[in-house]
Amino acid sequence: MAGLYIHIPFCRSRCIYCGFYSTTDIRWRQRYVDAVCREMELRPAVFSDSVAEPTSVNTIYLGGGTPSQLSVEQLQQLFLYINKVYGDEAEEVTIEVNPDDVTEEFAAVLQQLPVNRVSMGAQTFDNARLRFLHRRHIAEQVPLAVQRLRNAGIRNISVDLMYGFPHETLADWQHDIDAALTLDVEHLSAYCLMIEEGTVLYEQMRNGKLEMRNGNEEMANDREEELERAMYEALIDRLTAAGYEHYEISNFARPGFRSRHNSSYWNDTPYIGLGAAAHSYTVLSGFAAESRAVRSWNVADVRQYIDAIQRNEIPCEQESINADTHYNDRITVALRTSDGLDLDTLSDKYRNYCLREAQRFITDGLLRYDGHHLVLTRKGLFVSDYIMSSLVYV
Repeated sequence: MAGLYIHIPFCRSRCIYCGFYSTTDIRWRQRYVDAVCREMELRPAVFSDSVAEPTSVNTIYLGGGTPSQLSVEQLQQLFLYINKVYGDEAEEVTIEVNPDDVTEEFAAVLQQLPVNRVSMGAQTFDNARLRFLHRRHIAEQVPLAVQRLRNAGIRNISVDLMYGFPHETLADWQHDIDAALTLDVEHLSAYCLMIEEGTVLYEQMRNGKLEMRNGNEEMANDREEELERAMYEALIDRLTAAGYEHYEISNFARPGFRSRHNSSYWNDTPYIGLGAAAHSYTVLSGFAAESRAVRSWNVADVRQYIDAIQRNEIPCEQESINADTHYNDRITVALRTSDGLDLDTLSDKYRNYCLREAQRFITDGLLRYDGHHLVLTRKGLFVSDYIMSSLVYV
């Protein structure tokens, strides 16, 4: 079994921090949906000689972009083809939505689809910060959207939060956490605002139109890191005290409500990506020792994607993943989770290497070793990037 991801790149407006491929030109929606459906049909024939692609899926995730910008007919068309090509046995079916898209009419649409999980981008409950991000919704629409989803029978809701805004205080962030907890949703994700190259936010910083820090740069950096650590500590304390399981660095869930689809990225489960800019990860036929798997990604352009599909071509690039790369990938994703890295899944070569390099972190209380797994301790969470980079095979 595998995960199925479908990228819906259409947005009514673009948030300044977003680094994912998207477009505000919604005129392409129907042609794009037609192309995604055609890609489902093409993939088995295109990859049959080299890749053992899964023929059934147990999780489905419609991400973006803004999938809630599709019409009910377009969403129904996608699920019709999913059932035709991959079957209807998926246990978790997620759609990403914007709060302002969740009207009573849209909630009624969900009742006509096999969707049983909704991921909603709230980001913050402060309207000034929402305007800074160029988000379309206002804070007051979030609880209303949650209630409408509940009325539509959705019993698995995830809400995204963001912290680390310019001039945001710890008290501001604690207010956002409190507001999120009042929603009583099953899953919460929280991310620190990052300035990624290629985003509007990055360009504003580069052109001097936005000042993220005040005062001496070095001192400001130290204060910012200290504040962001305090915000992350507050997040962990408040959510775990409220009964949420901290099962991945940025993700918290009620018992039994971990994101099954996202977990496939962290536990080495194959996944299929459909649409422009979508990524796939599948094992190679024959499973040669020097080539463990293949990673592929579709072109990040709606027009090029549609044109290629109409020629019965899948516009993707591929890379083979050898044993070293596979081990390094496992380090950088498995250690993000509370389950940690299962050393029993590694060959003796990589297990011995990993344990040797990890010993200093175990001694310093940054990693916990139980004889089978390596897991980041709470102290280790704050230097996780350094620990992971130290364990990669070079």
